[in-house]
Amino acid sequence: MNTATTTGSSSYDTWFRRYWPRPGARRRIVLFPHGGGSASFYRTLAKRVLATAEPLIVQYPGREDRLAEPHITDMAELAMRISDAILPALDRDVVLFGHSMGAAVAHEVALRLETVHGVRPAMLCASGRPAPRHHKPGSKHLDDETLWDELSRLGATPSLLLGNPQVRRVVLPTLRADYRLVERYRPRLDAVLSCPVAACVGDRDPEVTPEESEAWAEMSRSGFSFRLFEGDHFYFRGQEDDLATWLLTTADREAA
Repeated sequence: MNTATTTGSSSYDTWFRRYWPRPGARRRIVLFPHGGGSASFYRTLAKRVLATAEPLIVQYPGREDRLAEPHITDMAELAMRISDAILPALDRDVVLFGHSMGAAVAHEVALRLETVHGVRPAMLCASGRPAPRHHKPGSKHLDDETLWDELSRLGATPSLLLGNPQVRRVVLPTLRADYRLVERYRPRLDAVLSCPVAACVGDRDPEVTPEESEAWAEMSRSGFSFRLFEGDHFYFRGQEDDLATWLLTTADREAA
């Protein structure tokens, strides 16, 4: 691991939410939200890793306390800015966990940490996301009604809120920007990580098959672990304890 010293740099504090600081923890778990998602959505999952890790949650621009900032719609720029900002956290083992779009962002951050900064993350975990070989470009970001239907289909937002015009006005620009980012993204299939990779998915996920998730094994020259959970695209809601236990146990095994 890198021996960088953790500081209170404005970039670090801008990009990561530390709801429960644990400066003495031996490991950090960095959570990358899904498209349209924000840091607060992952508070419950983050709290479940406190026994042995300090959770950090990425806060992308254009939402919650960063609402006034412009969205980033280019994957290379987003990954570069996060990988630069995360360096102060690398004074101990860091596990990157990304869900859906967040898995693609976490993968790109891991690649930049290894190739640009010379730092090897302890592990990358890709949740609810097809492996790069099965990436599906699209054009949903071009049509607001299609985007709104997608939000309802995946179940990230309660149906009661989806019918609220004010919620739509606030959420839609972020959703549009994130879908544009991921649909225009073209992953490099030859960009293989030296760190271990894990993948997990719900058995009823309409976006990802188990086979597409297991293909993340191709993206590591080290170990690979896979877990199929019961549930849909957001399978971990209500199963945060199980996911956190599996994630921490897998990270321990790969570190041994």
